[in-house]
Amino acid sequence: MKADGNARATRNQDEMISEHTFIAALTGGALIGVSAVMMMALTGRVAGVSGIAARLLPPWDGAIAGRFAFILGLLAATLVVRLATGSLPPLTLEAGTIDLVLAGLLVGFGAVLGNGCTSGHGVCGLAGLSRRSMVATLVFMATAIATTFLARHMA
Repeated sequence: MKADGNARATRNQDEMISEHTFIAALTGGALIGVSAVMMMALTGRVAGVSGIAARLLPPWDGAIAGRFAFILGLLAATLVVRLATGSLPPLTLEAGTIDLVLAGLLVGFGAVLGNGCTSGHGVCGLAGLSRRSMVATLVFMATAIATTFLARHMA
């Protein structure tokens, strides 16, 4: 009896999450696209988040206010969602602190090694039909798929 209750709770939770995934993904993707177009139109620069964040560190080239505004906008999005919906989506992290720090370092290293991140290559580079960005995005995605598979099925 208890096992059925757990299965039912899991099924209901999965159904609840999947109801909003399409709309959230569509809205998020549209907002990312609009912000990338606005950044290119207003500044002539690609909206690569890792590059923007990296250029917040010294040496500064004088254009630091716009970079701070961009990063603050990313952080403020959480507040906007909270104000608009009255709550935030549930967030469950199943990794420990060491795993999260290691993952962050690997992502940062990968962004430097790939000369850009998913926003720079995947959004802006693909929109510009860059072959380099196509290869980088394929590598990002293949790595993400393999990592997810290994983490869920081999751990």
